[in-house]
Amino acid sequence: MVTSTTSTTATPTPTPTPTAQSAVNDATQALLKGLSAGSGVDTGTLVTSLVSAQFAARTAALKTKSDTITAQISGVGTLKSTMTGFSTALANLVKGGSLQTQPTSSNAAILSATAQSGAKLSGLSSSITVTRLATGQVARTTTPVAAADRTTSLNTGALTLTIGGKDTAIDVGDGSIDAIAAGINASKTGVTASVVTDANGGAYLSVKGATGSANAFTLKGEKGDALDIGGSTATKTSLVSTAQNAQLTVDGIAVERPSNTVSDLVTGVTLQLNSVSTVPVSLTSTPPTDALTQAINDVVTTYNEVLKTITEQTDPITGNLRADPAAKSLLRSLQALVSKPLVGGAIAGLPRSLSEIGVATNTDGTLRVDSALLAKQLAANPDTIEAMFAPSGTNALGLSATLTALTTSATSTVTGLGASTVRYTAAEADVAKQQDKVTDQSAQLTTRLTQQYASMNSRVSAYKSTQTFLTNQIAAWNKDS
Repeated sequence: MVTSTTSTTATPTPTPTPTAQSAVNDATQALLKGLSAGSGVDTGTLVTSLVSAQFAARTAALKTKSDTITAQISGVGTLKSTMTGFSTALANLVKGGSLQTQPTSSNAAILSATAQSGAKLSGLSSSITVTRLATGQVARTTTPVAAADRTTSLNTGALTLTIGGKDTAIDVGDGSIDAIAAGINASKTGVTASVVTDANGGAYLSVKGATGSANAFTLKGEKGDALDIGGSTATKTSLVSTAQNAQLTVDGIAVERPSNTVSDLVTGVTLQLNSVSTVPVSLTSTPPTDALTQAINDVVTTYNEVLKTITEQTDPITGNLRADPAAKSLLRSLQALVSKPLVGGAIAGLPRSLSEIGVATNTDGTLRVDSALLAKQLAANPDTIEAMFAPSGTNALGLSATLTALTTSATSTVTGLGASTVRYTAAEADVAKQQDKVTDQSAQLTTRLTQQYASMNSRVSAYKSTQTFLTNQIAAWNKDS
């Protein structure tokens, strides 16, 4: 199923900021309260209120701007993730091969078949008889080496491995059976060796080559027949199997291949030979009608989810990206997808776009599938519809290639959402600098006002002390008189 993960981020609710007038009112009340209480002015509250009043409007504006930019960055991230998820999901589905016509063998026990990427297998019909499987040369030593002697040299001298006339020197190390096996494997010639222990603990050297007659090999030591594989006078080794090609008949033509995996006989098909046969095996093809039907329905469902996300972000009233050119361009490109030609040529009667195979557009811009029309087109033009869902490397106009190109363009750092991210990030940094500047200016004003009001408070306290002394003195005079 084609699915893409989408996420939405609510627009941050701005934190209420005191207005300049309310801050002044608070400061005034604090001053009056302090004076009437006779205990001095509350300079802490007064200064805080006045500083807040001084920068209230600017702080509020910067906060609103910061919240807007944060929402825009989040919106861009959501759209990029949504489009990338959509195109990646479809690309993976296409690469999986389930939307491609598959070859069908009438007897998979004899031979099985798989489609090669991008192959067009409609109408495939072949008759294949497997008369021999490809085998590799396998040789073994005939006399076991006792467990206690596995570190003892076999006294072969220098070993030479020969395949197709090419000689390769084998590093025998200490000359023991284990060291010789390790040397053969280290040569990386396609010939491998292992030491096999029987039920009695005896160790045998087993050497295997790749399948195909061209991969027959000889292995000889410079000292007699201590280890002679493939030689006419070998007495201490024996052949378990010889190297030979597979033999088969394809549509009456006898052929040989060096491997049981054959990819160059039937165009677009890789054959796996499993056993010999006495009767021909039929190779036909089966169109992926059900898989294509499901894929088209899944694409429509995912498209509607993606459209909803983009529409919300670009809503002219509430959308965080309502003024973003890249987001609006993406919306237009997505809306044009249903009518875009997905196959080349313009042959009369053959569908070229999603709208022509049953994908219709609703009044709100969402898509729906006309199941009857889709079934009719799949029955009449299965190859064309399959081509619409071909891998990008096979059909550069196909849906997979189109979505990939659309996503690449939409996320571009030059003209797409990537550029929007760069722009919004720069604006966010600029707002942060302005907020830092306001913070510094607030701190400076706070320091200056605190000093001023501290000095004023000291003088007021002195005046009130003098007032108290005079009041008491006058009261004393009146009492004496």
